[in-house]
Amino acid sequence: MKKIVTIALALSVSVTAVSCKKGIDKIENAVEKSGEDQSQAIIDFNNNFLESYKSTSRHVENIIQYAESAVKKSKGETVYSMPMVINSMDYSLSKIKGVPSGFDSDQKIIQAELNTYKAKRESIDKKYEELKSYITSEDYKDDQGAKALALQKDIDAEAKAFFMAGENIVTKIKPATEAAEEVILKDHPMRDYIISSKSVMNDLDATMDVLDKQYTQGFNEAEAQKKYNELEKAVDVNSKKEFEVKGEQYAYKKTSFENFNKRATEFLDKYRKLIRDSKADNKIPDSNIQEISSAYDFVLNSYNSFVQ
Repeated sequence: MKKIVTIALALSVSVTAVSCKKGIDKIENAVEKSGEDQSQAIIDFNNNFLESYKSTSRHVENIIQYAESAVKKSKGETVYSMPMVINSMDYSLSKIKGVPSGFDSDQKIIQAELNTYKAKRESIDKKYEELKSYITSEDYKDDQGAKALALQKDIDAEAKAFFMAGENIVTKIKPATEAAEEVILKDHPMRDYIISSKSVMNDLDATMDVLDKQYTQGFNEAEAQKKYNELEKAVDVNSKKEFEVKGEQYAYKKTSFENFNKRATEFLDKYRKLIRDSKADNKIPDSNIQEISSAYDFVLNSYNSFVQ
């Protein structure tokens, strides 16, 4: 089962920014022809979906953890407290009324995956409620936990399908989103700062991918240090930029830009600590992965504040 340290790994970031373009000439031409309105619609869809995927993935992971504990409890094992699952409205998903036509030939494919995404999310919630009722009423005493085990298997299968649909959507929307970003930011006064900051986030996402893998498969100092050096260079380049943008409407963004760089620097501090603490046993301690994940969230939030 896929465990997520931070959703930004597979999801990129929920922003309006520029990324590198590779092999997207066809979709780029389609987006450019559709104009700024469709470009903005694509970006809005991208941002709303990624925000939904970020929050819902955590929700689903909590349910998976609850199901694991439910099986243990139903089998008579000691479970001091059941994992907390907080139900919340997915406002970002509710903003999506349809897949923009700017996605061209991928529109129908994305819509089909989105339908699956929504259906699996709903199914997981229903199975969780059924399992919660089963555990709360202690009905497991009647069947020795058989239903808990069955529901856990169902939840795992639905979660797998949910994550697969989510990843497929992310993959499909990325090329058009990058092309749309080019259209929107073509003459934007902050273009240079957004591109440079996006470079930092790309390196940061790559770093989190590596640390996520090493957390489960074993610490590799050389690989971790290499990623640190790449990220440090990108942060240094961005931090040295003087924010000089014409137009009073962008003046307040200077503080957001500087805060982003500050948070990125703080992430590097946590990263050096993680490398040091992981050397002895060639294993990343739980406390360090939690610290680095929290530091990542701070960088991501400050980045979104800057570019939105």
